[in-house]
Amino acid sequence: MNEARPRGLFAGLATLDVIHRVSTRPGPDEKVTAEAQFVAAGGPAANAAVAFAALGGKAVLATALGRGTIAETIRSELRGSGVEVIDLAPDLEDAAPVSAVTVLSTTGERSVIGGDAAGLTAPRPTDSHLRELLCDAKVVLLDGHHPEIARAVLGSARDREIPTVLDAGRWKPIMDVLVGEVGEVIASAAFRTPGAADSAETAHEVLRRGSTVAAATDGPGPVRWWTRSRSGAVAVPSVGARDTLGAGDVFHGAYAFALASDLGLEERLRYAGEVAALRTSMVGPRSWLRAIADVPVRREASK
Repeated sequence: MNEARPRGLFAGLATLDVIHRVSTRPGPDEKVTAEAQFVAAGGPAANAAVAFAALGGKAVLATALGRGTIAETIRSELRGSGVEVIDLAPDLEDAAPVSAVTVLSTTGERSVIGGDAAGLTAPRPTDSHLRELLCDAKVVLLDGHHPEIARAVLGSARDREIPTVLDAGRWKPIMDVLVGEVGEVIASAAFRTPGAADSAETAHEVLRRGSTVAAATDGPGPVRWWTRSRSGAVAVPSVGARDTLGAGDVFHGAYAFALASDLGLEERLRYAGEVAALRTSMVGPRSWLRAIADVPVRREASK
């Protein structure tokens, strides 16, 4: 998409996902046989970084993994997907989280039982770490996990006037700090600021707090967006969904890549929607990597 290969920093969660593709979910005290099994790194920031790298960017992930077999597996898998991994908590022992995932082969819907960053206390990055992380970065994406990392990275990015994106999957305490301070908030349709009744109220609160863009994805439905002066919706391609695991994260990674490549707002959303739709049409956590690099870019006159 861009010969300059923009550099993006992704700060947040990395997990090890153990994925089973099944025709039906097991009931209580029941076993089912998987049609396929996969093991891959997961987590919002990690998956977004993988997509960013697959699109041709230089992706750097700042996370907390520590020592141990699980951490090494996550690190190795991400590096194999083109992501530079910087572990800001290398001395933690057996701390890397694991998620158990089922994907229904009939619908592509996924269910996740997983560890996240709640049991980890990642320290604040040092100033030297921050300089290394943000050097030449064209975009920064935060997922709200590892709060000390998020606060430090956001502050340094703002000081350097680097565009920032928030993956707002669900409201967490750190969102009180991030929402309004991060430039662009890309949320799911289910995301709510406290007291908001719907996505529109949430978006208006996000903008009132200080962010310049709010958007809400809704699976196969249009992506709705708001700025302080305009609003609209962007359609996403209709595809036969076969595997929705990580589709939202892929959307965020593609959006970050488009932002770093100087596309306009609707262009960014349209491009991210096309990349995420292609991901859902393919089975497995990494089968889509080569395919998304061929998603066409359509630059349009600003409206």
